[in-house]
This record gives sequence, C-alpha cells and structure tokens, in this order.
Amino acid sequence: MTQFSRIGLDTSKALFTLHCVDAAGKPLLRVNLRRAQLLGFFKRHPPTVVAMEACGGSHHWARKLAALGHEVRLIPPQYVKPYLKRGKNDRNDAEAICEAAGRPGMRFVPVKSVDQQAEAMVLKLRATLVEQRTQLINAMRGHAAEFGVISGRGTGKAAALLAVIAADTAIPPVAQEMLGLLGEQIDHLDCRIKALEAKLEAMHKANVISQLLATVPVIGPIIGLSFAIDVDPAAFASGRHLAAWLGLTPQEHSTGGKQRMGGISRAGNERLRALLVSGAMAVIRAAERAGSKLATEWLLKLLARRPRKVAAVALANKMARMIWAMMTTGEAYRVPASAATAHFSAAIS
Repeated sequence: MTQFSRIGLDTSKALFTLHCVDAAGKPLLRVNLRRAQLLGFFKRHPPTVVAMEACGGSHHWARKLAALGHEVRLIPPQYVKPYLKRGKNDRNDAEAICEAAGRPGMRFVPVKSVDQQAEAMVLKLRATLVEQRTQLINAMRGHAAEFGVISGRGTGKAAALLAVIAADTAIPPVAQEMLGLLGEQIDHLDCRIKALEAKLEAMHKANVISQLLATVPVIGPIIGLSFAIDVDPAAFASGRHLAAWLGLTPQEHSTGGKQRMGGISRAGNERLRALLVSGAMAVIRAAERAGSKLATEWLLKLLARRPRKVAAVALANKMARMIWAMMTTGEAYRVPASAATAHFSAAIS
C-alpha cells in the first residue's frame, strides 16, 4: 500500500478533495471523495500527516482522523492563500493546504474537543441573541420615529418607548400592533439572554482558568470563559504574540529599511478583541471620573496624549498580555500596592 508523507484535505459539506504527496513533496494521488467515503479511505492507509484549513467543521474531522492515528494539522485560511495557484478550484486548494502544512515556520490551530466546542456555542449563541435584540430595538425606534416618537438608544429604554407608543392616540392601531409585536419579541429575547447568562455563570464557576482570570478587576464571566475556551496559551511564545494574534498591534508596511506602522491589524478572533476593547473603554470611562481609583499614572498619561479609543486599544493590548501571563503561570492577579485598598470589584463582561 502506498505510504503518503502528507495529505492536504479540502473539506466541504459533501465532496472532499485530497492531495497526497511523498517525502519529497511529489504528488502521488489526487482524488475526490464523498462524505461517506472519507473515513474509509483513511482507515485503509497508514497514519500520516493530514492538513486542513481551520473552520468549524474541521475540528470534527480532526478528531475523527486523530482517532485513526493520523496527525492532524489545522491551518488558518489566510496562511494557506499565499500558496494557492492562480486558478482557484478544489484541487488547487487541497494542493495549497498540503504545501502550506510542509513549511517549517507554519503555525497551526489546536484541535478543539467536543466539550470546548459545546461551551463556545453558548457564548456564540448569546452574542447572536444580543445582536438580534439590538436589531429589533433599532427597528422599533426607527418605526416609532416615522410617527414622531423619538427614543434614545439603549436596551433599557425599550419598555418606556413601548409605553409611549401605546398611550399615543395619534398612532394608528395597526402600527401600535406591529410595534407591540416587536416589543414582545424583544421581551422574549431578554428572557433567553438571561437564561444563557445564568448558564454561563455556572460554567464560569466550574472553569478553573475562567475563575483565575476573574481575579483581574475588569474581567467577568464572559471575558474569562471566552479566553479559557478559545485560547491555548501554549500556542504563543509570549503575551505580545497573543496580542498580535488578536489584532491589537499595529500593521506594518515597512520596506527598504524604513519602518512604517499603520493602524491595528484587526486579525485573529474578532469577538475576543471586541470584548477586550469594550472592557478597556469601561475602565477609561471609570478612570475619567473625579477621584476614581482606576486612574493609574500610566493610563492618565496615555489619555493626555492620545484619543480615548487609541488608549482603549493600548489598554486592551496590555490586558491581553496579562491574560497570557496568568494562563501560562497559573498565578492569580496581584493588585498593585498603591491600589490594594481600592480594588475594583465590579466585573465587566
């Protein structure tokens, strides 16, 4: 039986394309397989390196193939693209994946377990429901404005807006009925979100890493669980590498020995980056209040010379490095001596 040194696997819902090479990188087999044929193919061949692009479904196949003894390597899609030939098709995609997997400096994505994916689904579903609630609130505000009823932004103002709509006799009954329907959907989503948050709180209490990260004054269950589930600290050489992976470092456009730094790259996990920046903005708002104990010398100097959003990204970068250090060493957050009596206990999720 032919021994393959490496296999590039381009996955899809129904048709899978394989690009198999020997130790010298010479193609030995290019084949398309149906979903039901895939595991049978790998059962018939000795264990080898199997490379795939990292996506939701790839973790499932990685677990299946690893159980058969194969070494699975998941590659971020943006790292595969430079190896793709001019004409894009399934076979060229599989070849590019195979080629990228053989590069010495290539970085790979850790395979998630079933439990990790299940726990991550709770976080993602909550984020989806929050987005849907925001969409419905904005729709209700927009329709109400068509009849001269204006409301401020925010989830807490939706009930007051509904009360004003119900009391306004100038609004036609049909419009009141439709706006009331939007209100019912918003209330339904509120109940679902609260139920998920209660579940996340229980998951947070049962997760050692999340509990460790929660010792940081501005980290709550959402941020703690998100990093505990989605981030493997062993995959990063330092906190700077984690911050760069999250897209919190400047994008470089340097050439000819001249360094040109642009805005942040915004690469990596968008949800984790947004959580850190939102938490940093909350810290800045608290620090700007008179007498706030969060107004550290470093943060005040930064705010004096940079806009608030730029300072928030810098603070998020600092938080990312701190999180990596805590996850790596297992050491809890140490409150600075100058702020030991002013511990900020309100967790920001």
